[in-house]
Amino acid sequence: MIKGQTVILYDKQQTGTDPIGNPVYSETAEEIADVLVVPVSSEESIQDTNLYGVSTVYWLFIPKGDAHEWRHKRVSFFNANWQTVGEPIQYIEENVPLRWNKKVRVAHYE
Repeated sequence: MIKGQTVILYDKQQTGTDPIGNPVYSETAEEIADVLVVPVSSEESIQDTNLYGVSTVYWLFIPKGDAHEWRHKRVSFFNANWQTVGEPIQYIEENVPLRWNKKVRVAHYE
């Protein structure tokens, strides 16, 4: 049986501005259960480096019914921080036989 793992998704909210008008943010963390973490192929990683300027490492497959925003988010798993890259890809729930219908790539977070 395929088993996902818990991933921490960080959501950034603007909480105000600093004295010179720059936005100030706070971050909240939420655990997302049953996320599949799968390595990207070397070909995909090279294509992403050419397209986005970063080398992606993993695909995250998100469970059906998840309503979180995954675009340009920091996530944590494997005791490391990662950054989602590109647009999440979502499939029609009814056409996907397993528990996951959305996927997004991640690269090392710096």
